[in-house]
Amino acid sequence: MRKGILDLCILSIISEEGEAYPSDIIERLKESQMMVKQGTMYPLLARLKSAGLLEYRWQEYLGEDGKKGGPPRKYYSLTDQGTEFLGGLMGTWNQLYEAVNHSTKNTKAS
Repeated sequence: MRKGILDLCILSIISEEGEAYPSDIIERLKESQMMVKQGTMYPLLARLKSAGLLEYRWQEYLGEDGKKGGPPRKYYSLTDQGTEFLGGLMGTWNQLYEAVNHSTKNTKAS
């Protein structure tokens, strides 16, 4: 289940940003209390790309001074298929959310 939720979150972040660098995705996930390591992120992005849901472009890295500051970076964006897949995931997530809320509405947290 976590893998599917992580896919949903990553695709949502990329969709919201238009395109995203993996370290920025990890930072956004951390802000949401979802801890993901780079060693997990890169294979996951490669899998989503292989599935046709993502594409990437290379961009030269510029330091704060505007000069070249290192190797080029991959910036990921959703393909049309990725956008459609994300829509399906969101529909499934909303159904699951409603089902869990309905099932637990009378349960008190301790």
